[in-house]
Amino acid sequence: MSRRPADLLLSAAAWLGFVVVTVWTMAFLAGVVVPRTVDGPDRTTTARAVAIDLALLLFFAVQHSVMARRQVKSWLSRRIPTALERTSYVLATDICLALLLVLWQPWGEQIWHAEGPVTIIAWSLFAAGWALAITATFAIDHLELVGLRQAGWAAARDPGLTSDLYVGGLYTVVRHPMMTGLVLAFWATPRMGASHLLFALAATGYIAVGIRFEERDLRNTFGASYDDYAARVPALLPRLPIRRGSVHSPDRP
Repeated sequence: MSRRPADLLLSAAAWLGFVVVTVWTMAFLAGVVVPRTVDGPDRTTTARAVAIDLALLLFFAVQHSVMARRQVKSWLSRRIPTALERTSYVLATDICLALLLVLWQPWGEQIWHAEGPVTIIAWSLFAAGWALAITATFAIDHLELVGLRQAGWAAARDPGLTSDLYVGGLYTVVRHPMMTGLVLAFWATPRMGASHLLFALAATGYIAVGIRFEERDLRNTFGASYDDYAARVPALLPRLPIRRGSVHSPDRP
């Protein structure tokens, strides 16, 4: 396990950036505190705003997808310390998200604007989505997800545990609880503008594509075990409990 001060410092900076951009994104979507939000006054022409926003979304998607591929991880591991491979991914994600949040261009009219009790419901769902997404990072290993464990902030996990398919906790409800929470947070709002709609559609589409690639890797890794798990547990939307009527045999009342 690495305990080099430089590794510890860099991984801590990446984790702090993760926390900052997460809170920043919450405020960005809620339209509070931060100066530039997902919806707001137009700053440029609609065509230019849409082009900039799509470019920012694509930039994030490419970084997030390409750096997650095994071939890229292998390439990185030959050029940087193995302990910092995950940290490099988190740092790059922090930078891409920060650029999106700083350079985003609001545009267009409102799609809907709810008032009264619906507002309370919408904000409650927004908060629940973020709570679920954040909780899901701890469901398996938050420290490993953000690179702190690899850099030496905690002991390495038992290899026997990391090689097993985890299907407990939140993962008994949906296969991708973090993505479920994010999709809910992206869409749950009492005020939906055109630029927010673009963000929600693009982010949801990216999540759908990302899940497809992730599940392909999981099936390659776990084989029939993952197939059985996927047959029992839905990907994003929990199954509603179906109440079945009692079935009586003819000789019973």
